[in-house]
Amino acid sequence: MFTESKGFPPSDILKPYIKYYWVCTCDESVSMEVMYPSGHVELCIDISNGNTVRHRGDSFAKVPNLEVLGHLTTPTRATVTKGTTLLVARFYSCASALFFPDQISNFTNGSIDLYDILNKESTGWYDQLMDQHSLAQKIKVLDSFLIRRLLKSDKKTGQFKLVEELCNHIYKDDAFSIENLASHYGFSERYVQRLFLEWVGLTPKSFHSVQRFNKSLELIQSSESSLTSIALECGYYDQAHFIKEFKSYAGITPSQAARLHEPT
Repeated sequence: MFTESKGFPPSDILKPYIKYYWVCTCDESVSMEVMYPSGHVELCIDISNGNTVRHRGDSFAKVPNLEVLGHLTTPTRATVTKGTTLLVARFYSCASALFFPDQISNFTNGSIDLYDILNKESTGWYDQLMDQHSLAQKIKVLDSFLIRRLLKSDKKTGQFKLVEELCNHIYKDDAFSIENLASHYGFSERYVQRLFLEWVGLTPKSFHSVQRFNKSLELIQSSESSLTSIALECGYYDQAHFIKEFKSYAGITPSQAARLHEPT
């Protein structure tokens, strides 16, 4: 089981792009963790020389020390050894494209070694980060690295602002449709799809579905509302639609998820 720290804020220049930094540590001898689609790309840094193995179906692979974890669209399992500690930068939904040269859709449902993306640039600062003795110092090194990446970006921040606005529109629209989104902003559906694959890594429809799933999961965990009320509040057509989509992302039904959070 992971123990998670509270979020640490990035420096001011990064606040529009980095939601927060956080740290998690495995407390058990071997822990099987299930990761649900979060709607975010993350840069995960093993600061403990631990061991994490990611499982997808029948395949598995050791997680690199510097991992870019793309958007997930299915639940993913990981086997983690005791003492493994990760420092994580969580990007806002459409911001990670400003920091990595590859199209973000290339990372979707993938665990990519940062060295394969940035080559030697990733090794120098990782060694510097690992030489630091305190967590605050490590976060400072990470923060400086991401500032350098942002300043080197050849992506247009104006286009980022546009995609950010499109994402915010989807956040607020339970009755989402790509036709309405494109029409509202005067774009073709094809152009909107291309923007989302380049900047977000998901299609607009998938992005909306993942956001809706996370909203429903949060309500299941934090409210006493009935599952029927939660389904309606999150914009699902009916209970069957809610159950089918929720299970595709969580691997369990909403009622099973609710039982996991019942007081013991």
